Amino acid sequence: MSLRIALLGLLQAYGSASGYDLAKRFERSVAHVWQAGHSQIYPELAKMAADALVTVEAEGVRGRKTYSITPEGHAELRAWLLGHDPTGPARSEMALQAFLVPLLGREEALVVLRRMREHGERKLAELEALRAAKHASSVPTGTGRVRFGDLALDLGIRQTRTALEWADDAIAEIERQT
Repeated sequence: MSLRIALLGLLQAYGSASGYDLAKRFERSVAHVWQAGHSQIYPELAKMAADALVTVEAEGVRGRKTYSITPEGHAELRAWLLGHDPTGPARSEMALQAFLVPLLGREEALVVLRRMREHGERKLAELEALRAAKHASSVPTGTGRVRFGDLALDLGIRQTRTALEWADDAIAEIERQT
C-alpha cells in the first residue's frame, strides 16, 4: 500500500510523469524512506490504472506511458494521510544487528558498532547534502508553506543523529566491559 501512496504523492506533487520519470523521482526522494525498484513501480502503476487511481494520459514510443493522478487517486492519498496510523519499521537490519551483537566477543562487537556508526555518519552527510541541494533548487511546496519532502528529510536527519548517539553510547558501554 505504501508504494501506491508514494507514487500518488509524487504525481500530485510533480504532475504527470512516465513510469521511468516516476522511478527517477522516487530514487531522488522517497527512496530515502521507502524502498522500491523499477520492477515494483511499473506493475503498481498498472494496478493503480486498473483501480482508476491514475490514468494513462499519453502513450509514446516503445510503450512509454505518461500517468496522471485522478480525482479518485487524490481521494485515496488524502484518506490515507488523514486516516492511516503509521507503523514503525517492521524490518531494520541495524536493530537486528544491535539485538545480536552481544553474541560476539568484545572486539568483534566493537567492530560491528563502529561500522554501524560510520554508516550513520555517511548517511547523515548524504541527507544533509540532499537538504542543501534541495534548498538551492526549486522544489514544489505542495501547500505553499512547507516544501515537498522537507518534513521527511528532517525526520531522517534527526533519526540518523539519534542512531549516531546510540552508537556512541553502545561503543562506550562495550569498551567499559572487561
